[in-house]
Amino acid sequence: MTKTFIIENGQKPTEEQLKEVEEAKKHPIVFDKDCQELSPAMMKAFKSAVIQRNRNKKA
Repeated sequence: MTKTFIIENGQKPTEEQLKEVEEAKKHPIVFDKDCQELSPAMMKAFKSAVIQRNRNKKA
């Protein structure tokens, strides 16, 4: 299950949100046909895209 939190700049997460994140860290990642594990090449491309996105956000 995926849960999304939107936290605005300057806003701090609630204690409940922090507890949920800590609990989620204890569970393994489960891959399936809809969410397959990335190959090393795809992971490299994904990281590159994230770096580019973050550069554009700062500008």
